[in-house]
Amino acid sequence: MRFYETEKGVADYIEMADGYDGKELIARLQSHLQPGATVLELGMGPGKDMVILAEFYSVTGSDFSDVFLDRYRGIDPDADLLRLDATTIETDRRFDAIYSNKVLHHLSDAELARSVDRQAGVLTSGGIVLHSFWYGARVEEIADMTFYYRDEDFLRAVFSRCFEIESMERYAEMEESDSVYVIARAVKDA
Repeated sequence: MRFYETEKGVADYIEMADGYDGKELIARLQSHLQPGATVLELGMGPGKDMVILAEFYSVTGSDFSDVFLDRYRGIDPDADLLRLDATTIETDRRFDAIYSNKVLHHLSDAELARSVDRQAGVLTSGGIVLHSFWYGARVEEIADMTFYYRDEDFLRAVFSRCFEIESMERYAEMEESDSVYVIARAVKDA
């Protein structure tokens, strides 16, 4: 997705996402994850959610976009950041949790399945994930980006291979029930 790899694309995204953050999702995560736990954020973008997560957890931010990573380093040079592809998650580090807010919806069905399997492999024993998606069962192309809308049946099938689903609910981000999140705990190593 070249959109996030250009200064203009990143600036456009930041403007478009103004006023949105994962505060409510992170509040849901808190009932499943102890304070001080290590959290990997996949696709941190401008870092809004990373700042909120860091109030409660030891957070490592990641993104595939060097533009986002460089911008955040300009804000916080000491931040723990990794350049990661959300599909392959090539790191030897392990985390208590993995979090993403409307990031994995850019992955195809096969890429999402591969990512979920890999996430189980980088979590500590009993580690947890929280991911949000646009709700539905369609594919949309906007500004050189692909969006895969997901429903509960699809998410259950993908996550239940390596995780036990603890919570899955629709919620409103822009309009009623336009989004869905899943919280799941790893049950076996990938």
